[in-house]
Amino acid sequence: MKINYKPAGQFEETRFEKIHNVIFKNSNEASIVVATEIANLIKEKSQKNEQCVLGLATGSSPIKVYEELVRMHHKEGLSFKNVMTFNLDEYYPMDIENIQSYYYFMYEHLFDHIDIPPENVHIPDGKINSDGIYQYCIDYEMKIKEAGGLDFQLLGIGRTGHIGFNEPGSHYNSGTRMITLDHITRVDATPSFLGIENVPRKAITMGIATVRAAKRIVLLGWGQHKASIIKETIEGNISSQVPATYLQEHQNTTFVLDTEAGSKLTRNKTPWLVSSLIWTDALKNKAIIWLCEVTQKSILSLTDKDYNDNGMSGLLVQEGSAYDLNIKMFNKLQHTITGWPGGKPNADDTNRPERANPTKKRVIIFSPHPDDDVISMGGTFDRLVEQGHDVHVAYQTSGNIAVSNQEALKFAEVGQKLNSDSTVAQNIINTLFNTKEYASDTIEIRQLKGLIRRSESFAATRYLGLNDSNVHFLDLPFYETGKIKKDKLSEVDIAIMCKLIEEIQPHQIYAAGDLADPHGTHKVCLDALFKALEELKTKPYMKDCWVWLYRGAWHEWDIHEIEMAVPMSPDQVLKKRHAIFCHQSQKDGVMFQGEDSREFWMRVEERNRDTAQKYNALGLADYAAMEAFVKYDSRQKNQKKEASSI
Repeated sequence: MKINYKPAGQFEETRFEKIHNVIFKNSNEASIVVATEIANLIKEKSQKNEQCVLGLATGSSPIKVYEELVRMHHKEGLSFKNVMTFNLDEYYPMDIENIQSYYYFMYEHLFDHIDIPPENVHIPDGKINSDGIYQYCIDYEMKIKEAGGLDFQLLGIGRTGHIGFNEPGSHYNSGTRMITLDHITRVDATPSFLGIENVPRKAITMGIATVRAAKRIVLLGWGQHKASIIKETIEGNISSQVPATYLQEHQNTTFVLDTEAGSKLTRNKTPWLVSSLIWTDALKNKAIIWLCEVTQKSILSLTDKDYNDNGMSGLLVQEGSAYDLNIKMFNKLQHTITGWPGGKPNADDTNRPERANPTKKRVIIFSPHPDDDVISMGGTFDRLVEQGHDVHVAYQTSGNIAVSNQEALKFAEVGQKLNSDSTVAQNIINTLFNTKEYASDTIEIRQLKGLIRRSESFAATRYLGLNDSNVHFLDLPFYETGKIKKDKLSEVDIAIMCKLIEEIQPHQIYAAGDLADPHGTHKVCLDALFKALEELKTKPYMKDCWVWLYRGAWHEWDIHEIEMAVPMSPDQVLKKRHAIFCHQSQKDGVMFQGEDSREFWMRVEERNRDTAQKYNALGLADYAAMEAFVKYDSRQKNQKKEASSI
């Protein structure tokens, strides 16, 4: 597929939009298409004996693009000898040897694997003397102009709407310069730097005018966490507070998005406001819940006028009346609520989310990290155990990277005190005291940090009444690099997943459905499960296996998506909180905090309470909290239906 630029706003379906955009099913597919466009440009320039000047970005968004370009170089003979590159930005101060530097990133993901002449690579120098920065930035601009300007600029987008490091307040005509990083930008970089205190406060960046001078711009946007800023950029007014909106005035810009990143655009979130459509069940659910939010009414209170006034008259024509629609939706939502996540024995399960039989189910709860199980579905976990199901928990990774050196030192010192002859403990203590900033953990330190997470996991599962024999630590190899950057999923990872599923032959599987970052651990762990299920799909027991997806500490399923909602009493909320407390290394000063400074248990309780309140506002029972799930096959089917209608 070729991405052809089209002026935004030409057609009815894009009348809200001011920037051309294309939405793909997933980021992998989209990245390959973008890489192909870049490769074609390189070849075209080469045939004309011309130099191809590329502006390049860093971060997780372009990783797959670079991976595909490297593949084309090795497998298809794509040459980069006629390519000159200019990177958008670099942290300041920053050594090129530092694994967090963008210099290191670019060589790790691209330059070390292609035949580009070294002198053609330009990356801002994070160690330039502060007195010489002004002239250095001017010289960087001049090098781009001397090269004939940027033929193609690849961009990502930050949650502040920054492109490069052009933070809110950046001027339309700004050039390459030093800039102070926004707090949110630094928070987003925290995982890579193992704590916000380690994230540089400044950076050198190309300016807005530099980017806008490129002949072609492609911006990549992946994941749910980018959806809000993508909508604001594409549909909002041009504002210095959202620097990416300046791209609305560029004559050849395309935003390349995955389904999640484009989910809040008007034509996707509320397509009935844009054009006529086919009313699928998924769209009906979505529209009616939205109408309740807009009118601040419960489902059974909606009137014909409410539907007509909000672009949904076509739905009334199809269904007959608001009364009929309301009853159907109310019953459907009510049937998602169950206190029996494993199915209610000896009950009519026609309108229940789970089967009544078998009454005692074999269950696997897959947890990407050693605390996602209790954080995301601790109440449901507790119910499944209490109701007598054969529950197994499988921790897919060790989670060692999330244990701070200070926490590891505390445990090492305790071990050394208990056994003063322990050379291992003493070596760990010495290493932790002398380790360099951002250095990779030694095998011994990784093992210690992994043991800390294991002990905490056992504490939580025992508290919920689970036998130790039902707790499995998979330690998937893709994660065990000792660095923030993980390896790709391998056949070994998939084989480990398959082996456990084969052994237990579950009736239910619970897995983390967070899809925010295509390179994040949750997404990789979910991919590992899907690939394992694909390999096992012909096994007889798989016909009786249902997969339920939960979400983590940051996001919840939208109400119209939820297919099983498990209510919790105040006592169960408290029990879940105590299970989370068992993970003490993650309780205070979490390394991967995200933008929310509260502890995990606080934000999780708010999320569960908010879900319950939304159900209550729609006219259903009032519960203290709720955990929500989506059935995997239904989710895939609904996404396809919805995509076909928009």
